[in-house]
Amino acid sequence: MIQIHDKSRCCGCAACVQRCPKQCITLSEDEEGFLYPKVDVTSCIECGLCEKVCPVLHQETPRLPDVCYAAITPNEKIRKESSSGGVFTAIASAVLKEGGVVFGARFDTDWSVIHDYAETQEEIAAFRGSKYLQSRIGNTFQQAEDFLKAGRKVLFTGTPCQIAGLRRYLRKDYPNLLTMDFICHGVPSPLVWQQYLQEVRKKHSDIKISQIYFRDKTVGWKKFSLKITQIKEQEEITVLSEPFLQNIYMLGFLKDIYLRPSCYSCAAKSMKSGSDLTIGDFWGIHQKMPEWDDDRGTSCVLIQTEKGKQYFEQAQLKYQEVAYSTIKDGNTALEHSPVVNAHKRTAFFNSFPILPLEQNITKLIRVSIFTRIIQKLKRGKQMIARFFKI
Repeated sequence: MIQIHDKSRCCGCAACVQRCPKQCITLSEDEEGFLYPKVDVTSCIECGLCEKVCPVLHQETPRLPDVCYAAITPNEKIRKESSSGGVFTAIASAVLKEGGVVFGARFDTDWSVIHDYAETQEEIAAFRGSKYLQSRIGNTFQQAEDFLKAGRKVLFTGTPCQIAGLRRYLRKDYPNLLTMDFICHGVPSPLVWQQYLQEVRKKHSDIKISQIYFRDKTVGWKKFSLKITQIKEQEEITVLSEPFLQNIYMLGFLKDIYLRPSCYSCAAKSMKSGSDLTIGDFWGIHQKMPEWDDDRGTSCVLIQTEKGKQYFEQAQLKYQEVAYSTIKDGNTALEHSPVVNAHKRTAFFNSFPILPLEQNITKLIRVSIFTRIIQKLKRGKQMIARFFKI
């Protein structure tokens, strides 16, 4: 049976929960807000299926994409609402036109993130844009399997570890399944996100949030902002809009303080997820392909299979082939996990949720700045000593 002794060895994909024939595995939230499988040993029949579908226990080999592209949608409205170039919507639309189903991540009523499926153009709008926290996968692997067995085309999008989990869960390659993951830095704690929202509501007199944009492009794609709005007198009003380097939640995420433990040793890097396509931001395009850079967002697309190439070419996109190395230069997360600062992470969660989020994170960032200054002074002292010794 699946047993989690080391939390870095569980990505939370829920493949084991959904594949268990006795339904004796549930997900339990730990003190950091991450979900882990818990087995009811009295019902377990020791069939071993939970271990067989685990993408961490059974990792694929690293691979390189067949071909890579820079791409944008010609639909400027969709591009504006997307994190980068709008590739997800273009490919999802191609699947929907064939009577298919699209799975993706959307906000729930309490602004947590869950996986769900859509069957219309209107419904996939909720999947657009980044959501910087771990989604609850629910029973979407089972739902996708049902659609596939019924002969429906399915596009399943998610983090690389979720795609790896889906493929292990299905245990076969369906010709009517298309999988698409994204270049993933890591998934932050849902509990930390909820604390952040509580503090925003308190600061802004318990506002009723109407929309959250993690990647608002009002001041540009490269300097995106976290934006929160509410509806007032039938008009969407901006309550909060902060550039990502000034927003306390985004700072904690980018400093790798509260990512899931498995993210620091990701089992799905280097295209090990087995996805048909991988999409992401084409960071560095202003240097690599300046003629493409209008600061409204450009996607990079990495195609791993013939099926992925087929749907990419069906999508209504403007694109240009590029070398894999060109994309990799601006996206180290393709092959490398974030580096954990165990002391800093432990210090954060020891104070969570007692301290306000801003105070908790600022304290750790200030410590790191002070440490860097001391290190520079020490190096300067050593250089002076060597100089006079000579």
